[in-house]
Amino acid sequence: MELRRVTPQPPPADAESESITPQGLREQYESGATVAELVATSGLSYGTVLNRLREAGTVMRTSWQTRRMRDGQARRNLAARLRRLYEQHGATLTELAAAGSVTRFAARRLLVEAGGTPRTTQQTLRIRSAASTARRMKLAESLRSRYEAGATVPELAEGCSYSVATVYRLLHQAGTPMRPQHNHGPARTPRKRS
Repeated sequence: MELRRVTPQPPPADAESESITPQGLREQYESGATVAELVATSGLSYGTVLNRLREAGTVMRTSWQTRRMRDGQARRNLAARLRRLYEQHGATLTELAAAGSVTRFAARRLLVEAGGTPRTTQQTLRIRSAASTARRMKLAESLRSRYEAGATVPELAEGCSYSVATVYRLLHQAGTPMRPQHNHGPARTPRKRS
């Protein structure tokens, strides 16, 4: 008995659905579908699928990235890591995409899967501003302690690669009692007036 190989018939050309558009193919691909699966479901040739994905601006994955994306536990771990970066460190979707070796669309989807809520641009800017202010105050306190131990403003400026004016500003922000010029000893505690 002879076995004949049956190949699936492509859908008729007039029945092209939304999923066969370049954007539709991109969305399926970024959700984890492989090019071979898109070929099978769309009835298009491998080259046509690739061309449409590129036309939609799709960032192509390696087979390793696809396996990692489709493996349930690895996907959950990646989603949880991206959520931590997003919520605790104020990372943007672009930074999440780079950290996870995925596209921005896939990073957003993973974030939502992990229970995260995407922020607006303004919310991200506020988070980053607060973190920057906290770092600046930490630096100001560090400069103050070194200044009060006897370091000069020019030495501090050279040590941290800031201008002298910036170091003065940071010292003032930290409430540093300034020494008179040319007095390089430790800062004196101001006397209270009676």
